Amino acid sequence: MIDYDAEAADYDRTRGGEPRAAAAARAVTALFPASVRTVVDVACGTGIVTTRLAGSRRTVLGIDRTPAMLSRAATRLPGGVARADATALPLKAASVDAVVVIWLLHLLPDAAPVIAEAARVLRPGGVLITTVDKDEAPFARPGGDLAVATEPFRTRHAARRADNADRVLALAAEHGLHPAGESAFRGVGQGRTPARWLAAAEANRLKWAPPAELEAVRAALTALPEQDSPRPDPTYRLLALRARTTGR
Repeated sequence: MIDYDAEAADYDRTRGGEPRAAAAARAVTALFPASVRTVVDVACGTGIVTTRLAGSRRTVLGIDRTPAMLSRAATRLPGGVARADATALPLKAASVDAVVVIWLLHLLPDAAPVIAEAARVLRPGGVLITTVDKDEAPFARPGGDLAVATEPFRTRHAARRADNADRVLALAAEHGLHPAGESAFRGVGQGRTPARWLAAAEANRLKWAPPAELEAVRAALTALPEQDSPRPDPTYRLLALRARTTGR
């Protein structure tokens, strides 16, 4: 797991900064029903996206459990952040119109508790918006050399991803949340070189490159041309999952 307290100072710079945040916020708000007035951004990090989710008729609360991240979010959202775990939100049942979960589920062993908690706090007709298949985003370009080289490893470990889209949809359905749209945003500046992917594998930061397979992963990555040339930026997928309205 990444140490987000240690990452906080450089987090925005290394994740696409303001352009990426603006793209993410546009993709999220495009999925908001017109009735959304109260938004909770779970695992809000530095608040760089959170602050963009507010509007003239929308209020937003950012929630994170990492102190260093939350302190940065607090400067962007004075009085609009709280420290809490994604599985125990400090909110009453059926109290918000939208729950946003960006770049969290892929870090977890199981998405079920987070989805259950989001469903608990949503009002009837409210919407959960979450990224899915986050770690697959860099490989979505058909025929890309990086995707082809790593496909055997990623396929073997795909079922273990907590944010697998099919898994998320199934869990959401168990809590009365049903598909209500989809969007995507570009991870500006996040296209990695093969050399950087190898460094991540060697640091044991890739779920599809466990130590037992590291030599095979290394061989596949070092065989790619242009080792220091970044591949295209990833495109991250968002799903909207809507709670049933009362009586339906």
